[in-house]
Amino acid sequence: MSSFALSQNQDVAFDRQDEMLVCSCNFITEKEIEDTIIGLLDDDCWQLIVPAKVYHAMEKRGRCCGCFPNVVDIIIRTTEQYHARRDSTEAEIFDFMTRLKQFHEENRRADLERRRKGNRAA
Repeated sequence: MSSFALSQNQDVAFDRQDEMLVCSCNFITEKEIEDTIIGLLDDDCWQLIVPAKVYHAMEKRGRCCGCFPNVVDIIIRTTEQYHARRDSTEAEIFDFMTRLKQFHEENRRADLERRRKGNRAA
């Protein structure tokens, strides 16, 4: 194999690193996920972003969901980088924390309702 062919193969390998496959079920790359997260943050920079919301925005569905832990890591990293580039006011941060607490309380109530003894099937 010539040195030119080796050089071309190495270039292709480096290009593929930039487009690391995160979800093999849907063939979704890290770049696609990052771009989707940035788009969601541009719409509302203080919204709570979870893997299902990212997949829904890409018009995809989690199949085996084995990639979700990696998607969570990408969400955290991308969101931190997004906010590091953006100047945020205390009022915006407080509003976000209030919304996050409200979201947590609503989900906690739903969990408690499902655990009532009277609703058990067995």
